[in-house]
Amino acid sequence: MISQAGTGGGGLLTPFLMNALLEKYGFRTALRIWSIALIVISTPLIYFIRPRLPISPVSQNPRYGLNFLKDPGFWILQVGLACESLGYFIPTIYLPSFATSLGLSPSMGTMLVASVNASAVFASVVMGMLCDRFHVTTVILFSTVGATLAVLLFWGMSTALPLLCIFSILYGFFAGRFVSSNAGIIKLIKGRDQSVDVGIMLRVMSAARGLGSIVSGPLSEALMRGSHWKKEAGFGYGSGYGSLIVFTGVTTAFGGVSFLGKRLGWIR
Repeated sequence: MISQAGTGGGGLLTPFLMNALLEKYGFRTALRIWSIALIVISTPLIYFIRPRLPISPVSQNPRYGLNFLKDPGFWILQVGLACESLGYFIPTIYLPSFATSLGLSPSMGTMLVASVNASAVFASVVMGMLCDRFHVTTVILFSTVGATLAVLLFWGMSTALPLLCIFSILYGFFAGRFVSSNAGIIKLIKGRDQSVDVGIMLRVMSAARGLGSIVSGPLSEALMRGSHWKKEAGFGYGSGYGSLIVFTGVTTAFGGVSFLGKRLGWIR
């Protein structure tokens, strides 16, 4: 969980660096600089990557460790993961422009994104600890309720900086379990079948998250194009971002579908 928290830690600094690069060089040059920096910084670290266990010289059955694909509980958890990923990144993408639409400076938008990522640092550790003590679906329900309320109440009701700050902190904390709950899912599935290949299972979960993230781009763009409820609804819902706020809240709520699966006995 500490390693996952590093994602939020990097996200705390990245918005300020990117904002400075964009203002000075424009987006084309800024993206080239950022790409080169990632290659230069990350490539040497490959040398330090080691397998957790020695590679076995004995050939393995290619079907080994794939029994989790037959587990309906795993797929319910996957559905929740994919649903939440549809809206997970939308706040960090649109918060700067939303803040600007309220008359706030671009630096305030950057600060809001940094606040989301800073809260996610603590969330990764706290939610990981909770997954060690409670059933993963209980932790998912707890974070889902918190993140959904943060979106629909604080973002949806925002017309000034104070509520946006509260939203950024709460959303970053509750939605920050998005990655850390993977450990709880692995613990649940692995506890029922020790033959499960954790590496493959992580790849499948990452694929669900990536699929939702890819689809969210065109969807959010289409929602913004319509400018639904602009000047027709109150508070943030009438800012032109209302459909995005509702979409994020609904997809976040559907991310907790695994708790319903547990109540129905589909997840043990």
